[in-house]
Amino acid sequence: MSDLRTAARDAYIYTLPLIEVATTRQRGMSLGQRMGVFTHVRNLATPKHRAVTTPNTDTLYSTAHIDLSAGPVTITLPAAGERYLSLALMDAYTNNFAVLGTRTTGPAGGTFRLVGPRDAMEGWNIVRSPTDHVWALARILVEGPHDLEAAREVQAGISMQGPGGDPPGPYADRAADWAAYFASAAALMALNPPPVTDLAALRRMAPLGLTEGFDAGRFSKAEVAEIEAGFAEGRRAVRGGGGLAGNFVGGWSYPSVRLGDFDQDYELRGTVALGGLAALPPAEAMYLQGEGPLPGKLFDGTQNWRLHFPADGHLPVNSFWSLSLYEATDDGQFFFWDNPLNRYAIGDRTPGLTTNPDGSLDIWIGHESPGPGREGNWLPAPAAPFALFMRAYLPKPELLHGYYRMPALEVV
Repeated sequence: MSDLRTAARDAYIYTLPLIEVATTRQRGMSLGQRMGVFTHVRNLATPKHRAVTTPNTDTLYSTAHIDLSAGPVTITLPAAGERYLSLALMDAYTNNFAVLGTRTTGPAGGTFRLVGPRDAMEGWNIVRSPTDHVWALARILVEGPHDLEAAREVQAGISMQGPGGDPPGPYADRAADWAAYFASAAALMALNPPPVTDLAALRRMAPLGLTEGFDAGRFSKAEVAEIEAGFAEGRRAVRGGGGLAGNFVGGWSYPSVRLGDFDQDYELRGTVALGGLAALPPAEAMYLQGEGPLPGKLFDGTQNWRLHFPADGHLPVNSFWSLSLYEATDDGQFFFWDNPLNRYAIGDRTPGLTTNPDGSLDIWIGHESPGPGREGNWLPAPAAPFALFMRAYLPKPELLHGYYRMPALEVV
């Protein structure tokens, strides 16, 4: 493989998170969001919500895009008590450089000063971002339909004060050709310089000239062919990377310790940007994908499946767990499937969920109803391939460190 081809492959993988966040920001701005202001999504996600892949239907979201080149901002979090709340602060490359909320700052809320990489500031409750562009994404637990209004009241207490500014861009999205894609990637890198610890990777990408003023017109016809080949290879690499899936053990994937704060694992970062954008770090939430027998680890919806937790083997979490079912798109993203029960996930707070007399728990998954006595524990599936993701919020040490393993799904 030529240096130029390798550079194009690596550069696509490296810059995809920048492009995906910029696309998400542009989509939000087109819907009326403003820079530096929280937009509160006051309803739970449904099959109609396709702005972000692998959504959850357990939490309300509040989102804000921030440009710290205009100056610091002040973020206020409300007291949430025993309710799970987190505010993930992601840099332009989708690394969670801080997660505020239940686990880290406690249930009493607080006020925090978010500053950019060049701002000099001292004192308490200061959070420094490594890039000027920041994506803030809050999650607020909803216990069930009866709890929605109370959750909204907590959500309304999340606020931001500071300069807003105009949204940067516009930028190309991942479907653009190589020239438009890399021109946008170069512009985003100029606004959000990579850390010095990425210098080795940047040197491998140097033949493209992304950090020196990208010029697509300087390449010869033969060089363009090499770039196009590497660009296509980069696309294939992230599309086949599995998104949130890590190493599969006993029928379930367990996430990389680098999930959500990727360091130099650029391919993991790229696949997550495509298949699980804005994923939290494992200490905050663990994402486990079920290992189905179909390509892409998908399950066959024409079969009936059971997930059985023994009485002494329920999922060990300090907050809550939820099993979500998704239909898969051709480009490797996942979204909820519309079903008669309007049930897109099932978990420890699902109304009507029942345990067996011995304390064990069965979850029934499939297109056909498992019967009237089991419908409270039924997660409906399409008569087509589907994916399963388990979310475990605030996992206990035995799950976080691999001592506990999920039971495998079985055909019934």
